[in-house]
Amino acid sequence: MLHDRPTRPPLAVVVVTFNSAGVLPACLRSVDAALTEAGLGGAPVVVVDNASSDGTLAVAESAPGVRVVALPTNGGFAAGVNAGLGAVPGHDVLILNPDVRLDARAVDLLRRRLDVPGTGIAVPRLLDTDGELQLSLRRRPTALRAVGEALLGGFRAGRWAPLGELVSDECAYAVEQQVDWATGAVWLVSAECIATIGLLDERYFLYSEETEYMLRAGAAGFAVQYEPEASAVHVGGEQSTSPYLWALSVTNRVRMQRELHGPAAAARMWLGVLLNELSRAALRGSAGGATHRAALRELSRMRRWPRRPDEGSGPAWVCFAAQDWWYHNTAHSDFQLMRSMAETRRVLVVNSIGMRMPTPGRGSTHVTRRVLRKLRSVAKLVRRPLPDLPGFHVMSPLPLPFYGSSVTRAINAAFVRAQVRLVCLLLGIRTPVIMVTIPTAWDVVAPMRRTALVYNRSDRHSEFPEGDRAALEGMEEQLLAHSDSVLYVSRELMAEESASTGDRAAFIDHGVDTDHFRPRPRSEQPADVLAIPGPRVGFFGALDDYLVDFDLLEDLAAELPDVSLVLIGDATYPMDRFEAYPNVHWLGRKAYEEIPAYGSAFDVAIMPWIDSTWIHRSNPIKLKEYLALGLPVVSTWFAELDGYLDRVRLAKGAPEFAAAVRDSLELGPLQAPDELRASVLPYSWHSRAAVLRESAEG
Repeated sequence: MLHDRPTRPPLAVVVVTFNSAGVLPACLRSVDAALTEAGLGGAPVVVVDNASSDGTLAVAESAPGVRVVALPTNGGFAAGVNAGLGAVPGHDVLILNPDVRLDARAVDLLRRRLDVPGTGIAVPRLLDTDGELQLSLRRRPTALRAVGEALLGGFRAGRWAPLGELVSDECAYAVEQQVDWATGAVWLVSAECIATIGLLDERYFLYSEETEYMLRAGAAGFAVQYEPEASAVHVGGEQSTSPYLWALSVTNRVRMQRELHGPAAAARMWLGVLLNELSRAALRGSAGGATHRAALRELSRMRRWPRRPDEGSGPAWVCFAAQDWWYHNTAHSDFQLMRSMAETRRVLVVNSIGMRMPTPGRGSTHVTRRVLRKLRSVAKLVRRPLPDLPGFHVMSPLPLPFYGSSVTRAINAAFVRAQVRLVCLLLGIRTPVIMVTIPTAWDVVAPMRRTALVYNRSDRHSEFPEGDRAALEGMEEQLLAHSDSVLYVSRELMAEESASTGDRAAFIDHGVDTDHFRPRPRSEQPADVLAIPGPRVGFFGALDDYLVDFDLLEDLAAELPDVSLVLIGDATYPMDRFEAYPNVHWLGRKAYEEIPAYGSAFDVAIMPWIDSTWIHRSNPIKLKEYLALGLPVVSTWFAELDGYLDRVRLAKGAPEFAAAVRDSLELGPLQAPDELRASVLPYSWHSRAAVLRESAEG
C-alpha cells in the first residue's frame, strides 16, 4: 500500500544516448507526458550523448525543454549517467535508456514507491513492444546460480531461487516487492542514495554497472523496490546478438564478483559462466553459438577491465611525478590519474626527482630526513604496488647531488634517464606517452623517444620557496614550448600562459575519489577524534610551512577557545607552538584509508592557506574531498575558489576567518550536505583520466 507522499527532493530525468536518433523522440514524448501526469512539468530533462555519429545530438537539441550534455568520446553507460547526475545535483534522478516508452503514470508511481522508508531505488514493470512482460527482476549473482543456469537454462533455473539469477515466475511480477537488482532500462534513484554511495563505476563500460550500483545501494541500506503498477515499454538492444556486447556482459559478471567479493569468488564465477557459455556454444551450433564462442574467447584471455572500442591497444605511459609513491599521500593527482590509466594501459610512475636545489643562503628543511627517505625509496627498485593493477609500476631513480650548473645538471639528467630507459626496456615500453608534472624532469625527458609529451601543469613550481627560481623557470618555459599538450588545474594560470601554449592548452581540473570520500556514521569514526570535545573545526593534509598559514591557525585557536581545532597530517613545521592552546589537537599523519572517517567527525573543514603566488595558482584536491563529505568549508582565497563561492565561505585575515567559522557552526553549510556532495560527483578520477587520454592520444 502506497502512502501519501512526504516532501521529496526535486525530480530530474537523465537519458543516456549513443546512436539513438531513431528511438529518442518517442522516449522524450513519453517522458513529457509522464512528467505532466505527475504534476512535474518543467522538471529538468537531461540527455547525455556519448559521441553519437547518427544525428542523435541534433534530435536532442531540437527537443523543447531538454538540456543536452555532449561527451567528447563514448565513455559508456556509466560515464553518461555520472555526467547526468552531475548536471542535476540534489535531485531524485530517473535514469532511462533511450529505447523506453514510459506509461503516463510511471513517474508518479515510481516516486511514490521511492517514499517507502529505506528505499533508495524504484523500478517498474517492463514490457516488450507487443505488451508482453519482460523478465527484468534479478537475484544476487552467485557462482551456484551461474552453474544452475548452465545446467537448466536461465528460465528454468530461475524457478528456484538458489539456482537462478533471473526471477522467472511471472506471478512474482504482479506484486510490489524488494529485489536485489533489476534491468537498468528504467530506474529512479533517490537524492539521498546518490549522495551516500556516489557514482556508477565507469570501469565496466557497459553491462553490470547498474547491477553493481544496485547491489552497492543494498549493502548501504537502500532497498531496491519494484512497483508493478508502473510500466514502461522497452524496445531492447543488441546485447543478445552482438558478440562483442555479449562477451562484455559475460566477463563483467566475473569482474563484478572480484570487486565485490574478492578473487576466490571471481574464480568460482568464472568457472560457472565458462560452463554456461560452453554448453550454449555446443547446443546452438555454428550460427547460433557465435556470441557464446566470443564470450569463451574473452573468458580465456580476460583483461582486468574491458578495453573500450575507442581506446584500441593504446601506448604505454611514463609519468614523472611530483611526489614519491612510497612516502607521500597516494591520493595525489599524478597517482590517481595513473591508477585510472593503468586499467587500460601499461604505466610506469617515476617517483619525484626533486626540486629542492640548494642555493647560497637558502637551506632546505629536514635535509637528513629527506635524504634517508629518498635512499629507502630508491632501494625499493621497481615494484607493482597494486595487485589489482598489474600494469601499474613504480620506480625511484637515484639522482646525483649535482645542481650547481648546467653541466652538472646535464650529468644528473643523463644518469636518471639511463635508469628510466633501462626499466622501460625491461617492461617492454618503447615509445610511451610521457607525462611530466615536475619541471626538473625536463632535462631527463627532452631526448627520450615518445609518442607524445604531456605537461601536467598542476602548479607554478618556480614559485616554490625552496627551489632555484631561475633554473625552474627555465625548465618550465622549455616544457611549455615543447609539450604536445599542457593540462591545467588552474584557469588563471592557463590564461596567463596562453601566449606560450596556444591551442595545446586544456583545463583538466582535479578529481576526487567520491566512493572513498563519503560521509561515515559516528560508529565508523575513530575513537581518538571522537574523544576530542566538539564542536570540531578540522584540517587534513600536509602541514607544510610553504602551504599552511600557521599564524592564522594560532589566531583561530586563540579567537575560538570553545572550539576544538583538529589538525591531521604530517608536519614539516614545529608544532610545539600550539602547546599553549589546549583546544588544538594535532593527531599526526593518518593513512589515506582512514581520512574520510576522520573528516566525517569535523563540524567545519578549513583551508588556511598562506597568501602567496604559489597558492593563488593552485587548486587543492582537498576542496573536492571536503565537499564530497558534505562539510561546511571555510577557506582563504585562491583563484580557482571563485567557482565555489556558492558552496564555500571565503575569509580574508584572521578575524574574518574566525567569523566565517562561527557562521558555519551556527548556520551550517551554504548548501545542503547532499547537494555539496552531488556537486563534485562528476569529477571522478576516471573522468579526469579520460580527458588526459583524449588530450594525449586523441
